[in-house]
Amino acid sequence: MAHKKAGGSTRNGRDSNPKYLGVKCFGGEKVRAGMIIVRQRGTHFHPGTAVGIGRDHTLYALTDGIVVFAIKGALKKKTVSVQSVEDVQH
Repeated sequence: MAHKKAGGSTRNGRDSNPKYLGVKCFGGEKVRAGMIIVRQRGTHFHPGTAVGIGRDHTLYALTDGIVVFAIKGALKKKTVSVQSVEDVQH
């Protein structure tokens, strides 16, 4: 009789953690400066006015305001902007 345990389970245990990507603040939501709007891999959404982009392509608000999603340009790029509350009320 071979005195060896089954070796199948030793090949497991390499599952990676979830990265929690996606849109965090949707259109029409109020945001504060520094809040994350979209976590993404690559630029699925492009930064518009008052939106910054991190080195991992995370989009975040540069000012307080309301999130606006739009499709712009000849290439129909999806952009995310933050409009100030004063601009929205007028």
